[in-house]
Amino acid sequence: MKVTVVGSHLCPDTLYALNKLVEAGIEIEFKNLSASLPDLKVYLNLRDTEPMYEKVKAGGGIGIPCFILEDGTKTMYLKDVLK
Repeated sequence: MKVTVVGSHLCPDTLYALNKLVEAGIEIEFKNLSASLPDLKVYLNLRDTEPMYEKVKAGGGIGIPCFILEDGTKTMYLKDVLK
């Protein structure tokens, strides 16, 4: 399985998730919004268009990490990926 992780190397939750995914042997494509403008654009598109971000935005959160599964499913919950 391959998972795209949209997050930041500055975010402890993102770093934790990346480590857990590596431990589980899951192939990762990391979109680091803090280090790459194209990756930031990916994040902004998600945040602007995905309904799952409505509560995050309303609460003033960032909403990372975000996980995109091979089938296109998007989630902000690591447990959904590690099932």
